[in-house]
Amino acid sequence: MSRKSAKEIDDEELDEREYSRKKRKIDSDDEEERGSKNKRSKKNRKQEKQRGWGYKIIKAISIILIILIVMLAAVVAAGYGYISSLLGKMKTETIDTNQIGIDEQVDEDLRGYRNIALLGIDSRTDDYESTGNRSDCIMVASINQSTGDVKLFSVYRDSYLLIKENGTERLDKVTHAYSYGGAQNTLLALNTNLDLNITEYMTVNFEAVVVAINALGGIELDIDSAELKYINSYIDAIIKDTGVSSSHITKTGTQKVDGVQALAYARIRYTAGADYKRTQRMRDVLEAMLKKAKTLSVTKLVSLANEILPRVSTNISSGTIISMIPTLANINISDNTGWPYTISGATINNVWYGVPTTLESNVTKLHNEIFADEDYEPSDKVKEISKKIINTTGKTEGSGAETNNF
Repeated sequence: MSRKSAKEIDDEELDEREYSRKKRKIDSDDEEERGSKNKRSKKNRKQEKQRGWGYKIIKAISIILIILIVMLAAVVAAGYGYISSLLGKMKTETIDTNQIGIDEQVDEDLRGYRNIALLGIDSRTDDYESTGNRSDCIMVASINQSTGDVKLFSVYRDSYLLIKENGTERLDKVTHAYSYGGAQNTLLALNTNLDLNITEYMTVNFEAVVVAINALGGIELDIDSAELKYINSYIDAIIKDTGVSSSHITKTGTQKVDGVQALAYARIRYTAGADYKRTQRMRDVLEAMLKKAKTLSVTKLVSLANEILPRVSTNISSGTIISMIPTLANINISDNTGWPYTISGATINNVWYGVPTTLESNVTKLHNEIFADEDYEPSDKVKEISKKIINTTGKTEGSGAETNNF
């Protein structure tokens, strides 16, 4: 299958917006340009008392970490041989680590941190190749290897960053990076624009979300009136894409939902807060999955792992994952946020982008908060990209809204 051009991908998004405006009678562009401030994501629910080190692992807030964590918790009693057998169900890939944009000084600055990209791609099949799939969910798990603390941050899919498309660098939505080169190109975009040193990743498609939640027996979500207005259209689309049966949601409030309904909830874009609110919904779904996973028996957890792992793609070897078990056993999730911290909406060639204001200041704050580097100075490459974004959009520091303020 041939790769899609930037225009084709942008046209798909325009079609989606036009469909929403006509069918759902909402002008999402107006909402986004009003700079609706995103609410600060809900703090992690109080942690329950731990039941052995296997359950200490179940604390992360990422679909892919859940996949690993649930599996590891399930097989603690079964021994390392069975862990290796389960891990063998995952799809393994290789990337060229010389082509992912790691700056030598950045690599030195981040020594002691293990950064892993967690990608949810816009594919309803087990196709992980770079044939037009977009990474609608981009998270980075940063593990402090000295303390075991893990800080998670989401990178908003509409962020206007420098990515490589068919060999040419271009300012575009970071979600498009996967379309032009899969996980390797996404790591290149993250490392280049955020001064990171990511060499490892895990990818899951949306079908895995449906399978995981159904295997969990459903989860509890609180659905408000604005979400109810749109959720059933998404349910219909997901049923068509996956072939998994479900039903419409007819009321607001906290209720048990199945995998299709939960994914529909997580994909809603057309309420106040737009993509930033959608990112919060994704995190809400993941928290609910964790809460439910804690109640399962080892037998059910193993069954869940068998369902999910074949839908995961990674370049992390089974041996490396097994070696991480002692670290995962003592994981402490100390932060979970969204990046960029400040953005300003811009419509360029009829496509809406979230412009970091500025890239340089947002990268500085990222390293202040995630890596505790109070004196961090961005690389020359980040400064260059930041100036290019300002020159293209006219968006400067102070012109944006804080995405984490609700």
